Amino acid sequence: MPLRLEDTFRDALRGQAGEGGRPLAGMWVCSGSPLIAELCAGSGLDWLLVDAEHSPNGLESILAQLQAVNGYPVHTLVRPPVNDTVLIKQYLDLGVQNLLIPMVNSAADAEAAVAATRYPPQGVRGVGSALARAARWSRVPDYLARAGETISVTVQIESTAAVDSVAEILKVDGVDAIFVGPSDLAASMGLLGQQEHPEVRAAVEHCLAAAKAAGKPAGVNAFSPATADHYLASGANFILVGADVALLARGSEALAARYIQRSDVDSPATSY
Repeated sequence: MPLRLEDTFRDALRGQAGEGGRPLAGMWVCSGSPLIAELCAGSGLDWLLVDAEHSPNGLESILAQLQAVNGYPVHTLVRPPVNDTVLIKQYLDLGVQNLLIPMVNSAADAEAAVAATRYPPQGVRGVGSALARAARWSRVPDYLARAGETISVTVQIESTAAVDSVAEILKVDGVDAIFVGPSDLAASMGLLGQQEHPEVRAAVEHCLAAAKAAGKPAGVNAFSPATADHYLASGANFILVGADVALLARGSEALAARYIQRSDVDSPATSY
């Protein structure tokens, strides 16, 4: 059955923390295709991340994907390209309920992200609910008063500055969870492309421990099954374990290698 408007990713994470809970597994949706998004939504995974930071997704394609996955019991997060008040307003009005905000390097960055999701006086979100899918065009009773209940905010820790400030970021009211991105984190540590480096792993584990101490969920990106298992054992509450475009790329390469058997068809190493 489809999720209710009140069923946010925040609530799913709270349920995960309860008795009998388990980490939530998800995947990236980067193609920009509503058909692919719907296909992924029916996979049985817990959550999807529609990405607009490194993928060809604009307002129209995000809207189409939200509509395509609406009938499935999967939580959909959307990552904007930047922590921007105006863009976040547009995403929320489209009906995005779960945001993953990239490059949050400080408590001030986290506070700005939360403020962008709240109407005044708690925040700075512009008011246009009568025009917006978020309020189902004024069909959601008391939407203006209840909007905060329908939105979850996860902030991304992906720099040395963010790792250093993670305890303060976790204290920000309205930050529901943190998500660690090892790729950018490795780059900021001078270890570009070395997500498995012991220093990068130690930084990720530091963030997971800080989140546990603060009583908030923490997630991480890990395409390698061994790495994913390691971070789950280290306390990750949710995880991204694949991407639509990566699955298609590797699958099509495997077909070419099997049936064409060309010596120059190489399968590049998976990166994340």
